[in-house]
Amino acid sequence: MTDFVHPALLFILGAVPIPFLSGSIRKLYLLLIPALAILAVVAMQPGNYGAASFIGQEILIAKVDKLSIVFATVFTIMALIGTVYALHLPRPGQHVAAFVYVGSALGVVFAGDYLTLYLFWEGMAFASAYLIFVQGGRQAINAGFRYLMVHITGGVVLLGGIIVHGLTTGSLLFGPIVGQMGVGAYLILAGFMLNAAVPPLNAWLTDAYPEATVTGAVFMSAFTTKTAVYVLARAFPGTELLVWFGTAMALYGVIYAVLENDCRRLLAYHIVSQVGYMVAGVGIGTEMAVNGAAGHAFAHILYKALLFMGAGAVIHATGRRKLTELGGLYKAMPLTVALYMVGAFAISAFPFFSGFVTKSMVIAAAGQDHRALVVLALTMASSGTFLHTGLKLPYYMFFGTDRKLEAREPPRNMLVAMAMAAVLCIAIGVFPQPLYALLPYPVDFEPYTGVHITESLGLLMFTALGFVLFLRALDPENTISIDTDWFYRKGARCFMWIAEKPLARYEKAVSNVSESAALPFLHGAAQAGLRVDLAGVDAIVNGLARSILRGGGALRRLQTGVVTHYALAMIVGLIAATVVFAVAWR
Repeated sequence: MTDFVHPALLFILGAVPIPFLSGSIRKLYLLLIPALAILAVVAMQPGNYGAASFIGQEILIAKVDKLSIVFATVFTIMALIGTVYALHLPRPGQHVAAFVYVGSALGVVFAGDYLTLYLFWEGMAFASAYLIFVQGGRQAINAGFRYLMVHITGGVVLLGGIIVHGLTTGSLLFGPIVGQMGVGAYLILAGFMLNAAVPPLNAWLTDAYPEATVTGAVFMSAFTTKTAVYVLARAFPGTELLVWFGTAMALYGVIYAVLENDCRRLLAYHIVSQVGYMVAGVGIGTEMAVNGAAGHAFAHILYKALLFMGAGAVIHATGRRKLTELGGLYKAMPLTVALYMVGAFAISAFPFFSGFVTKSMVIAAAGQDHRALVVLALTMASSGTFLHTGLKLPYYMFFGTDRKLEAREPPRNMLVAMAMAAVLCIAIGVFPQPLYALLPYPVDFEPYTGVHITESLGLLMFTALGFVLFLRALDPENTISIDTDWFYRKGARCFMWIAEKPLARYEKAVSNVSESAALPFLHGAAQAGLRVDLAGVDAIVNGLARSILRGGGALRRLQTGVVTHYALAMIVGLIAATVVFAVAWR
């Protein structure tokens, strides 16, 4: 690996000295690491690096090709922008977590085997969770625990799939899964889809992202779901199931955004919607569709980060994030408004902005594949995106009713980071060829045709007209939308009731019986030296009796939580064993 510098190691090892630095030295160091990572990606040559053998399996630390390079390029660029946005933070904790998070995402992107992928995959979950916990407060702590619970569950599913797939194929190398899908492949697909926030496995995203820190949410908007898009494109291109899940995602996120009052939760639902385009593109699986998915991921990371940075600037300035509490900020924050609107035009696919040259590639690929329903659904979702992110959110956040809030522009580093992302959103839209050259396959697509520009502008202007005519109907309400997280929120309460009531009473009854009947009998038997003819049983009984006598106090002090954990493990194990047996038997 002498001619290859792994950018994941630059970030993960580079996170170690951060707590020991301060002031300008820390800021320069924080900027140096992502800059070096960008150079490392630019200098990469396709090939396999870090091949080794582990437990009889071939391990490949890094597999470099055009697909991995396009994601690594935007990941390192985004790491630099996000670091600039967070430079004003006085404490090192968020910087350390962000670097480990970025490094883990890059580790997944270059992973050539499932073991390496899994280790970095779990690193992403734990590092990003810190960005929620560090916000503090009951809502953030609870959201962080739910976030971890969901991702640990997804990690267990993924690990199970890797094991089954490895036993089936005899290899842990990470690549396209071809042929008939088996149990292992479906488990791997489910683990990937959870991180991509595919409904109904999406609620962790809209639950957790709004509760993260202002700077942490920017990093989170960029990496987890797009890393999932990468692994789907690597392992499951052309999987028909993903076409329909992705199309449903695009509409699902837009519909829920209609109901949202929290500015960052609204943007989070549009992550679900926009990732739907990418998932659908991976499912279509043609060269143009995969190019569209990768290109749109590239553009999405930049404009979505810009939108989250704009919303974060408002939260930083006012301490408020609900649209019903915001308004009239355009006078105090004109630069923030202008930069936010660049991101809004980009996500809405306005001509000469980045979304126009990438989102349209996915829709065109669906048209070439004769999927009229998919084209219609994705076009409708694009209109809804402009309605809410490009019109509703900025209107009620920056204009609308003046709430007389005291506000001013955010720190200079936050504005610089927003400007960096805005320049890239415009540059990609005006000059798409450098991005197209990065994509996995040769690009035969021209976004700037008369028909395409006319259709897009017509759709957008009609959407703007509808917004003006039905403005009052779009007024935000201070309500909470129920999503699929309702099931595990209520399910967790039900589980805790079972643990604290029936299981606790059962444990108490068993303890009482043991203390009043079983223990005296065993004690007497041990004292009398009871002999049994069956060879070997004497030693077992006496040893058991003495052990119980010695552990009697500990047994009485056994807490309900331990019983609960074992009961849960037994229940989950039985369910899993039943499912595996049923599938295998069939």
